[in-house]
Formats: sequence, structure tokens, C-alpha cells
Amino acid sequence: MSVEKINMPQLGESVTEGTINTWLVAVGDKVNKYDPIAEVMTDKVNAEVPSSFSGVIKELIAEEGETVEVGQLMCYIDTEESSSASESKSSEDSTKTNDNIENDTNSKEDGNKSMKKRYSPAVLRLAQENDIDLTMIDGSGRAGRITRKDVEKFMKEGTKNAPKEEQKEPSHQTIPKVNQSETPSVRSNSIASEKGDKEIPVKGVRKAIADNMVRSKQEIPHAWMQVEVDVTNMMKYRNSIKDKFKSDEGYSLTPFAFFIKAVSQALREYPELNSAWAGDKIIQKKDIHLSIAVAKENELFVPVIRHADEKTIKAVARDIYELANKARNGKLSSEDMQGGTFTVNNTGTFGSVSSMGVINHPQAAILQVESIVRKPVIIDDMFAARDMVNLSLSLDHRILDGLVCGRFLARVKEILEGMNVDTVSLY
Repeated sequence: MSVEKINMPQLGESVTEGTINTWLVAVGDKVNKYDPIAEVMTDKVNAEVPSSFSGVIKELIAEEGETVEVGQLMCYIDTEESSSASESKSSEDSTKTNDNIENDTNSKEDGNKSMKKRYSPAVLRLAQENDIDLTMIDGSGRAGRITRKDVEKFMKEGTKNAPKEEQKEPSHQTIPKVNQSETPSVRSNSIASEKGDKEIPVKGVRKAIADNMVRSKQEIPHAWMQVEVDVTNMMKYRNSIKDKFKSDEGYSLTPFAFFIKAVSQALREYPELNSAWAGDKIIQKKDIHLSIAVAKENELFVPVIRHADEKTIKAVARDIYELANKARNGKLSSEDMQGGTFTVNNTGTFGSVSSMGVINHPQAAILQVESIVRKPVIIDDMFAARDMVNLSLSLDHRILDGLVCGRFLARVKEILEGMNVDTVSLY
């Protein structure tokens, strides 16, 4: 056998790291190539990481709950080779001289020191948020590397377990102190559980949501706008054909499909909203790929309807149905989550009538479609019962201003209010 590395794969075009939710294998387990070895969560998707080789798991380097960068080592595996090659290696190992062993030991010690100072983004972020000097922590990871769990243990237990040797050494990687008044993060040990309280570990999808939302709020200057839309005629048409549609197609024709169609059409006319902030430039995306929020118990996924502007209402309705089913059954792939350029969130399903969404970083805006409410409205100096809905837009004020966003919302409103039995084509 020969020892091979299995590294964190690229799980999406903009994904730079993944958190290991669960190891599906243990040391000593035999696996075949492409067998799943770990469940990994990113800010885009949950996915299984397959083995790159057939063999026996030799060592698990990353721990459950640890965030690992793309390309970084996850585990070692003994790959299957001819027995003669294995015997030859054993013979070679048995003839290793004392000098070589000593050199290996020195090299390992040097590696320990270098790994000690290599911090993952998750460790650095946690240290910064809680004003922690990482040189005071004894790492439990491979070659002494400090893991997120080491930092959390240090926060819980204090400095009593810090190695004395490390306390005397000067810091080679300075962790800047963070003014707690400038960040929404709070020291995790500042709130103590009391009898009867339930502690829920923040990990997996909940951890990804938290990290992404904090990043969005810290980096993006949010602003908000809202319009009220009369969708009476649209709903009258949809309600008149929904039963036949369900019978013919096997999935529902939801009002959300009409909103997706209207938004994608308006984005073609106002491409400024189909943009992303890229530091020294704004990238205006050519294709319109709409992210939609799908909830599964305490998890939230944001799969993508690709080329939404090119699709019929029927095709959009099918995509909504299929993506929602995948999300709720844990079948979403990384491809399903990639490339979103604008997000539409159907908050109306929860009965919401007004809300302010947090932008899906790095997109420029998110639109909340609220509940459709039947209420009296004045038309031609008379009261009439109408189906009304609020559309709430959160925008990145670095990219967008009120003028273009106001025009965009007015256009979406115009399209929706113009939908009726004579103007809408499902196909």
C-alpha cells in the first residue's frame, strides 16, 4: 500500500472552504473509490465528499465541526497496490538508519512548529471576534495545529490550560483586537446556561447561515424599499386553471411562479440589480439566475433557477417544485446552488406582510414576496375587494441607488398588474 492524501474538493464556483458535518468513515475502514467519506457543509450546499482512491482510511486529519479550506488535507488513505510493493516498502523501512530517523524527527518537530502557526479562517475569525491570543492555546490538531474546538475550549476554560512554553514565546502572527461595540458578535461564554435551559450547538447549516448573514450585514450597507401591488387579475387567472394544471403536469402552479417571471423580465430591463460587488469594480451579470429560499425545518437552502428570464411560467413552476423537493429530501447538488445573481424570497408562505431581507452575499439585492391579502381598495371612488401584495426590496447601497430600484419595483408592479387571462401565456 501507499499513503495518499484526500483534500477538500471544490464544491462550488465561489466556495473557498467547507465544514465537516460528519465523518462517514473511521480509521481502519475499507472504502472504494467514489464512496462517500464525509458530509460537508458550505454556505452554498450540503454535499458528500467521495473518496479519491480505493483503500483503507489511515488517519482523519480534520475534525467534525472543523472548517477546511479547498485543497486542504482532510485525511490519509492507504491505497491498494500489489503486496510485493508493500513488502518492498516494509523491507526498506526496516533498513532505515538511526541518522535518518533522527532527521525525520527533527523534520517533524519543525513541521509541528510551522503547523502551529497556520490558522484556518474559522479559527482566525473566532479569535478576532473574542479577542483571543492564539499563541496562548495548545493545538490538538495534526502537528499541533489549533482547531476551532481548541479555541472554543480555551474560551470555556480560560487560560489555565495554556502551555507555559507558548506563553513565553513572542507572537509570530498577531491577531488584531476587535472592538466588541463594532461587531454584532458576542463572546460565546458571556451567557451562562441555567437549570432547565437547552443548549443547541451552532454547527452545520445553521453555522453557515449565521456566518453568511453576519458577513452580509457587516460588509453590505443595506437600504430598503417597498411597493404594494394589485394582483387580483393574476390570481383570478391562476385560480381558474390551477386544478387542471396540477392534473395535467403533476405539480402545482403557485403564484410564486408568476412573481419569478415578472422579476426576471424586469431584471432584463434593469440589469443594474443583477450585479455583484467585487471590491474595486461592480460586476453586472449577463445571465439571470434567480436564487430562491427553501426552508427545511431549521435549515435554509438557496437553490437557483437558471436563465429564469428565458423560461415560461410552466417551466419556472416546474423548477420551483423540483428544487424545493430536492432541498427537503437532502438531494440538492452543488450545481443546484451555484451562480445565483438575484434572490427572490417567498416570505408570504409564512404569513408575512412586510419584512426586510438580508442580502445573499455577494448579490446586489433580495426581493421579499409577502402574503397576498384580500382587502378593500378604492377604485374609481368606490371600494372593491382586491388581492394585494407587498414587495419588499433590500439593496446594496454601494451598487444601487433609490432611483433605479424605484424604477425596477415600479416595472415589476406594472408587469404583475398587467397579468390576466388575455396576457399570460404558460407555455
